[in-house]
Amino acid sequence: MNRRSMFKLMALGLLSSAGVTVKLAEAAGGYPRRHTPRGPIATTDLKVLRGGEMRPILDGKYFAGPAGRAYQVAAEIPDVLDHLYCYCECEPTIGHKSLKSCFVDLHGANCGICQQQAIMAWRLNKKQLPILQIRQEVDQAFSKRL
Repeated sequence: MNRRSMFKLMALGLLSSAGVTVKLAEAAGGYPRRHTPRGPIATTDLKVLRGGEMRPILDGKYFAGPAGRAYQVAAEIPDVLDHLYCYCECEPTIGHKSLKSCFVDLHGANCGICQQQAIMAWRLNKKQLPILQIRQEVDQAFSKRL
């Protein structure tokens, strides 16, 4: 790898960590926003609501207490979580695509909001509720925090 390519990769890494890439991509027409600045958009189209997070959920055995439990339940319902808005506001700040994104990295280990949302979604999923109803109930419970 030449020096110029190495510089570009380093610059991209710095921009990504600052969340600048997300803002630039949105301005260029990339990363369709699935949420308004104050929460989730109002739609029943599951294709629009899907975040598109492709990375796997981290294994819950690496985390203790509530964080470990949240990662365990997230691994059981990744598709459900990929349709949910995360109310800790990680989408605009760190570029997450959905609640699932919080559990493909270490963010979910340190965020009680993410953990609570995942466990609530898991419980509702166990009752065999459809994704749209799960999303509606999670939105109702957590939107008051915005």
